Amino acid sequence: MAGMILFHFDVVLFGAPQPFTFRGTHLALALVLVFLLFPQARRTTPLAVGLDIAFIAGSLATVGYLIVNQEALYMRFQFVTPPASEQFWLGWGLIFLVLEGCRRTLGPALPITALAFVGYALVTGQLTAGYIVDVNYLTTEGIFGIPLNVSATFLFLFVLFGALAERLGTGRFFIEFSTAIAGRTTGGPAKVASLSSAFFGSISGSAVANIMTTGSYTIPLMKRLGYNRAFAGSVEAVASTGGQIMPPVMGAAAFVMAEIMGVSYLNIMLIALIPATLFFVSVFVAIHFEAKRQGLSGLPEDQIPEIWKVLRERGHQIIPLIVIMGTLFAGFSPAFAALYGILSILPTTLLRKQTRAEFSFALLLEGLENGVRNAVQVAMACACAGIVVGVIVHSGLGLEFSSFIRGISQDSMLVALILTALAGIVIGMGLPTTPAYILQTALLIPALVRLGTPLEAAHLFALYYAIMSTITPPVAIGLFAANSISGAKLWESSIAAAKLGLTGYIVPFMFVYSPALIMQGSFGEILFASLSAILGVTFLSAGLHAYLTRHLKMPERLLLVAAAFLLIYQGLLTDAVGLALACLAFLLQRRNLAVEKVSASID
Repeated sequence: MAGMILFHFDVVLFGAPQPFTFRGTHLALALVLVFLLFPQARRTTPLAVGLDIAFIAGSLATVGYLIVNQEALYMRFQFVTPPASEQFWLGWGLIFLVLEGCRRTLGPALPITALAFVGYALVTGQLTAGYIVDVNYLTTEGIFGIPLNVSATFLFLFVLFGALAERLGTGRFFIEFSTAIAGRTTGGPAKVASLSSAFFGSISGSAVANIMTTGSYTIPLMKRLGYNRAFAGSVEAVASTGGQIMPPVMGAAAFVMAEIMGVSYLNIMLIALIPATLFFVSVFVAIHFEAKRQGLSGLPEDQIPEIWKVLRERGHQIIPLIVIMGTLFAGFSPAFAALYGILSILPTTLLRKQTRAEFSFALLLEGLENGVRNAVQVAMACACAGIVVGVIVHSGLGLEFSSFIRGISQDSMLVALILTALAGIVIGMGLPTTPAYILQTALLIPALVRLGTPLEAAHLFALYYAIMSTITPPVAIGLFAANSISGAKLWESSIAAAKLGLTGYIVPFMFVYSPALIMQGSFGEILFASLSAILGVTFLSAGLHAYLTRHLKMPERLLLVAAAFLLIYQGLLTDAVGLALACLAFLLQRRNLAVEKVSASID
């Protein structure tokens, strides 16, 4: 582990070596750690140990061959000169090791997907076995392509930063700060879950990490104050899922997006800001309306920390995040920003008495171990996704799929978006966010761009649906994680999560049709679109949860949902009609309240 950390620190400080050396060393270290940290069998047997040792030796041999012979590889005619015999077998050996490493760290879904694509290419004759080796082993495409490069350049350091920050107390600061802000309000515990998950998502970028960290505190708290277990778990799952799109440190896929689009990470943060804000506004107001409908109050006063005390004792723990933001805005690369953030965590922890007393070197080592373990899983996902992307690109399957979508949609943007959204959810159901997004960049995004969707909107659209698959049944890994704490059943938590997270499925359509929501337009256009969208998601949450200023009857709910969609669809006319319908719903509420008061006085 120490070797992998030092290697990446050295690359940031002194520059990356040749691509095969840089990406190959990253992959080799990740594979070795996989076979050490994720053994073949729970019980140590001579056969299992021997197999893992053989896999480690194979990892070093296959990657070592590339590093030693990289100059010759750069001189050969790619895809023209057939691989030599030893290259052919070493190449297939590395493909097997990557698939096995991915299976051990992330389960069978992604390796099976990769095998399916490779099998398709071989059976149909679109690619030969030698050509697949050429793509994945002898070039900086396939396994050694953009995803693995991003993993080696940015992701390792940011994942390490998130794990260290969480283990040394930053997650606790976010929970206490959120409790001080929202704990005493209506539905306080659920709002604390939403806020803390948004904050924590800015350093972890992982839905499951969010759920297991903040949820272990917020879910039992919500249940004690009267929320049913399904709602308590779904609040945490939905809010933690949104953490992957919350700047400044979004999920791993955001860094891959920046590299694929050829833009800075700051640009990705900028276009993601308003959609992420809309997502969390909708979750926050949904929590408020649900709490009002159920008559739930906030936390008792004795359970709410004093905000100034929290800031005085733990406020300094936000410094590493400020360091990252300042480094990015100063023009340094994300890798430098992550490194400086990591180096600032320890002195920040030791800065004040409260956090200094809680610090131990055991916690520091545990944070480093968790960071490397998580980063290795990301590296395996990126390498395995590279196999799929290589097949898609070189077999022409991406172009065929793009033409297929255009043919079905009959060049209708809306139909193409719906098909892409459904395909994105299906792809993401069995895969982590990063490989799910990578697959969509090869299969789905080209069709949207050809139909006129702005490039930024198309990529962010795909990212959203890769993320939302975390809470989409039947394979809703975020809900499974939350249910392990709340004790809820999948079906009941799925319904609650659908109502809470519905905006997450709608927001991508919003910014495709209104580019102002991804910062494309004048200040006035951006402001108007944002305010209109905020009203829209607020009315949508009210309609879904049957509460505005009081309990809503069905006609009022239908009016508010209609008003929401009209406000969500950008345009002066639709906004005016939407506001009129919302006012009508409000007047109906007032009228019904007056009728009830008259009836009560007569009785």
